[in-house]
Amino acid sequence: MEKIKVAVNGYGVIGKRVADAVQMQEDMELSGVCDVVTDWRIQMAVLKKYPVFASDDTFQIKMNEAGINSSGTLNDLLASSDIIVDCTPKKIAAQNIELYKKLGKKFILQGGEKHETTGHSFSAENNYATALNLDATRVVSCNTTSIVRTLTALKNAGLLLKARGTLLRRATDPWESHLTGIMNTLVPEKEIPSHQGPDAQSVDPSFDVITSAVKVPETLSHLHYWNVQLTRKADKEEVLDAFNKSTRIAMIKYSDELAANNTVKELMLAIGRPYGDMYEVALWQDMLKVVGDEVFYAYLVDNQAIVIPETIDAIRALTGIEPDAEKSILKTNESLGVKQSFY
Repeated sequence: MEKIKVAVNGYGVIGKRVADAVQMQEDMELSGVCDVVTDWRIQMAVLKKYPVFASDDTFQIKMNEAGINSSGTLNDLLASSDIIVDCTPKKIAAQNIELYKKLGKKFILQGGEKHETTGHSFSAENNYATALNLDATRVVSCNTTSIVRTLTALKNAGLLLKARGTLLRRATDPWESHLTGIMNTLVPEKEIPSHQGPDAQSVDPSFDVITSAVKVPETLSHLHYWNVQLTRKADKEEVLDAFNKSTRIAMIKYSDELAANNTVKELMLAIGRPYGDMYEVALWQDMLKVVGDEVFYAYLVDNQAIVIPETIDAIRALTGIEPDAEKSILKTNESLGVKQSFY
């Protein structure tokens, strides 16, 4: 079987995880990773024997001076790749689009970019088919991914009428917590709805969803609280059954001492996840409450990991190597160990 050759531009929080995930797929091959840094981060790619490329000639010289034997520049990497996953910082990716288009390369952007940059926003369980053989898509952000997953589960069960959610957002990524973030305060987003609701509608315009968000002084994950009006009265078991039909929502229990994001992070480390990553939405089963035609629930989102399986599925969709969404999701889940129960 001929493998799809995948390039990763930007070897940071998301890029390193995408590169690792690509390496685990039987139908993909990592053609290389590209960056502008010469510190420990890119040294990890060298240690893993990934082909390393510099953004341009200037950075290639810097890499060589730092003892990193680069395989060339971004242009060289693109020439040997079928598709590129751009994981560069917010707004940088949008500047790379013209190069990708000029070279006729399919590309995937991350959720930091606007929907308009690609004209398509992706979430595997919701709209995989609409991405088949497109030239580009955008995998929506970590929070939006969780929203689309959970609301899609309710929608598929015929239960979703409208949704209202409050997001407690981590202040910054863990590795940058010594540089940026907030301390001893809470910072609400000044607009309601916050951007996640409209972003979810870029994937599925049928969603009646409004979000509000608050930045909080921690870095481990996001926490969501949701109030969803159902299309009719239902009981708890029916709602749980709807969520359980998603292969990327995992139930956790407050009664199992999984009472906070740090305990769930510890669980991910205990089960051997790389970087302690959680690809699933971790939804508190015993907290979920149904009152008539309303359901109230809460869950955790790993801001560094939840989009990784979506990105792998997006590669298959754009290249057309797997036209069936369920088959792609199954392949990705099996390779990454995505599960509906952690123990």
